[in-house]
This record gives sequence, structure tokens and C-alpha cells, in this order.
Amino acid sequence: MPIQTEAASYPSLESLDAMHAVLDAVRTGACRSRPEIAAETGLGRAIIAQRVAELLDLGLLCEDGRGASTGGRPPRQLSFNATAGALLVADLGATSVDVAVADLEGRILAHATEPADIATGPEAVLAHVEALLAGMRADTGMPEVWGVGVGLPGPVEFDRGRPAAPPIMPGWDDYPVRDRLTASLDAPVWVDNDVNVMALGEWRAGVAKGHQNVVFVKVGTGIGAGLISDGQLHRGFEGSAGDVGHIQVAEDGTPCRCGNVGCLEALAGGHAIGRDGQSLARSGGSEMLASVLAARGTVTARDVGEASARGDAAATALLERSARYVGTTIAAIVNLFNPSMIVLGGGVTAVGDRYLAEIRQTVYRRSLPLATRRLQIVPSSLGPMAGVVGAAAMVAGELFARDQLAMTLARLTGPSPAGACADPPVPSPGSSAHAPGTPIRTSRGM
Repeated sequence: MPIQTEAASYPSLESLDAMHAVLDAVRTGACRSRPEIAAETGLGRAIIAQRVAELLDLGLLCEDGRGASTGGRPPRQLSFNATAGALLVADLGATSVDVAVADLEGRILAHATEPADIATGPEAVLAHVEALLAGMRADTGMPEVWGVGVGLPGPVEFDRGRPAAPPIMPGWDDYPVRDRLTASLDAPVWVDNDVNVMALGEWRAGVAKGHQNVVFVKVGTGIGAGLISDGQLHRGFEGSAGDVGHIQVAEDGTPCRCGNVGCLEALAGGHAIGRDGQSLARSGGSEMLASVLAARGTVTARDVGEASARGDAAATALLERSARYVGTTIAAIVNLFNPSMIVLGGGVTAVGDRYLAEIRQTVYRRSLPLATRRLQIVPSSLGPMAGVVGAAAMVAGELFARDQLAMTLARLTGPSPAGACADPPVPSPGSSAHAPGTPIRTSRGM
């Protein structure tokens, strides 16, 4: 990572505002030339010229040819130098971990996924993540790391980078995830709930791109929602917005790992589907699941999905019940929030089209007509990549946000410190490259 030195200095507040406006206009793709920046930001030509020159010297912007003439001299085209540095990201699930290296635009250059049990605790899991990221960084020969992003499968205090009483993460409560990774990886770190980063991934580079009000619902071992409101990720006052898995949907006494009873997650999540499928097998309600139980000693949600696909009526009824619970909860969100799109992700949603169809039918039946008139309910386009794509988008957005930009600029020293403008690095053999909008499918636990 570029080293901060005593010679590094912060721009004035006025300069920083202009610097942020110019950089953001180019980085987000809104502008490609100085005249376009002037029209977009309202800044004067002299200020734009000065800030562009500074950003070119820092290596954050590049000039790459001339644009079309509008009657005078063709303007020189500007682009954001996404190859100036690298981002490291990790998406932790209940039963797996995805890690990736990305450029500064959030383009995934290398990706890997491995089984991991979040219940083994933070020391073991984070040591595994650190080793994976270190190995991936060495294998790809990436530029210096500018930032790190992590998604966790539970509530997170975003400002502190710590999980807060996560139901499926024993031993993780208030663990200093951000502080540990900042020290071990020598880069600023941002930590958020995994569903929030998935929502960012679909909104920035997936099926929800272009929508301003979106709900991403993950149905996996747990259930959660990420909310994009008027083009901004909505975390809520303490960071717990979207924790829909612990909304009570029944009073049947089914215990939830959060300590309450009748929660959506306890009745409809992947763990619940596997538990109820195992009960079916033991009671003789499903011969297919009984054979799975006899062979392996356990039944998973995936087993229930496969039995349903093969015509098992009891397994199908179990999945439809789960989908109705999820659909009823989403309908309440639709009536309250009025999004234009619901994106469905997580391992359980991969059990088949019938599951998604039942959710859609329930939502449309139980929501107000005005709220569903143009509502789209679609599966995730990024699949298991949504988490790492979203984590990369989160870090890129935070690094170049107005409040963080001074720190980012202060770490750049020397002539062209961020590196020369170049084509994106070629991923190493066996790794996966992902450009926004081009999904990669990989296996992942529910």
C-alpha cells in the first residue's frame, strides 16, 4: 500500500470538495472530459483544470485519447485508473467463505470459495481468511492493497466494524474484526452484514443496476434483507436494518437461535428446512428423505430440494410452506417500503423455480395493488459472487467518499505514486475474473 509520510498533507476543505467532485464524476462514469465535468459539477474551468492535473499526477486519473469534437478542439478523454491499487474482499457465510481480489472499480480479478464453519469462532475463521487472501495476493501479483471489505452473516456495528450478538456466530459478539484485519493486512477495513454487501453487489453490477429502491432477500441458513433506499444502502440507526429473519411469523413455539420463538428464520431458513426434512424422514413421511437419512445420518435443505425435484410430494409441501412464510414477510416489506425490485438470493432459493414461484405468488397476493403494479421479483444475477462484488463496491465507495478522500490522498506520495495507467491485470491461471454485469457461478453451501 502507498506509505503515508510526514511530507503528505491534506488538501484544504475547499480543494477537497472540488477534488472529490471531479474524481467522483470520472470514477462513476458520469463524465469523460473536462467540459462534461464542468456541466456535471458546476465547477469553473480553472478549478477543474487544476484538480484534474493533480489527480493525473497522483495516478488516479488517466488521459486516453480524444473525444468527439463539438465544433472546437476535441476534448481529451479522462478515465479512472482502476489498476492503481487493489482491494481484498471476503464474504463469510455460515458454511463457506468466498475471497477475492478486485481493482479499484470493484472488478473481481481473482476469486476462490472454500467450506468454512462460522461456528468455529473468529480466531480460526479469520486466520483462514487471512491465509486465503495472502495466498491469492501472492499468486496474482496484484498492486498494493488500498482497502479491505468483509461481509459477516449477522448484525454488524458498521462504525466499529464489530458483530453485535450474531445468532449463528457463537464467540463472535463484539469481536474486533476491523481492528484485527487492519493490523494483519496493513490497510483500512470495512465490515458489514453479508446481506448488505450482497444488496450492494446486485445494485452496482447485477440485476438491480439502475433501480433506486431495491430489497435483496437472502434465504440461506439464515434469512436477511439488504435495503437500497433512494440510491443509498440503508443500514439504520445502529446498523441492524433488514434483519427480517427474526420477525415473528407464527406462534407455534418453534425456538429460534436468537432466543425467541416463531421467527421467520426458525421456520423457513435452510437449517429449518433440513430439520423438518429430517423429521419427515424419521416419521416415514418421505421415502426419498428416509433413504438420505439412512445413508448420511442427516438431511439438508438441498436434499429436500432434490427430493421435491424428483416428485416427492411431502418435500414439495415443505418447500412451499417455507416459501409462503418468506413471501408473507416480503409482502409486509413491499407494503412498507414500496421498492421497484425484490432480488432473491441465498442457497435455499437455488432449490428450484417452484420455490421462487411460490414466493412471487404470495407477495403479489398479500401486497397492495399499487405497491406491486410495477414490482419485479427476480433471482440474483450474481449468485454466490454477489457478496464479494458488493464488498468490493463497498470498499471502493468508502475509499473515495468525501469524508475518507483526504486519508486516501494522504497515502499517495512521490511522482505518479499510484502507478501508471494500464490495462487491467490478467488473472492468474485457475482464478476467476469478473467484470460488472458478467456473473460467475461457483458452488456454495446453504
